Amino acid sequence: MTDFLYLTHPQVQVDPAVPVPRWGLSAVGRARTLAFAARFDLSGISHVISSTEEKAKETAALLAAPLRLPVVIRDGMEENDRSATGYLPEAEFQEMADAFFARPMESVRGWERAVDAQARIVAAVEAALAAYGGAGQRLLFVGHGGVGTLLLCHLAGYPISRVHDQPPVGGGCWFRAGPARRPDRWRAMEETA
Repeated sequence: MTDFLYLTHPQVQVDPAVPVPRWGLSAVGRARTLAFAARFDLSGISHVISSTEEKAKETAALLAAPLRLPVVIRDGMEENDRSATGYLPEAEFQEMADAFFARPMESVRGWERAVDAQARIVAAVEAALAAYGGAGQRLLFVGHGGVGTLLLCHLAGYPISRVHDQPPVGGGCWFRAGPARRPDRWRAMEETA
């Protein structure tokens, strides 16, 4: 397996009238991404690979630009499908996220099952690693917290559980993985070690 970094998009501009996959970054999210790009050593990154969702594509573009790399958009990296409920107020969303992780074999209120979302993100990352990985290659995946946590659980050998979810900092968290490195936990953009 090629070494890679998986990063989640940071804060978004919430608009209940717009489908969630089309939400873009907020000013805070853009600022955090630019600060991360300036502080974090991304010089060895050979490919920047993004989910098809707007917030991930914006994050990826901000990180790829100083590296003079194109953003590769890949299907299958999208956040868990929550279209059955659409936008939910924060407290209700958190309750649903708890249920999503606690009952991974069930479709909670029509949401994609966690086991299916996990299989999808694992397959998407493995396909991208096969297409773009190899000796000397380091990939940066830009995606989402829910499926990112499911990926982390898979790679680390953890059961699906929200205990492994990213910390409540508005997204913008990362982990590293590779042939000699299993991810252990999320780190916020502001954490570089």
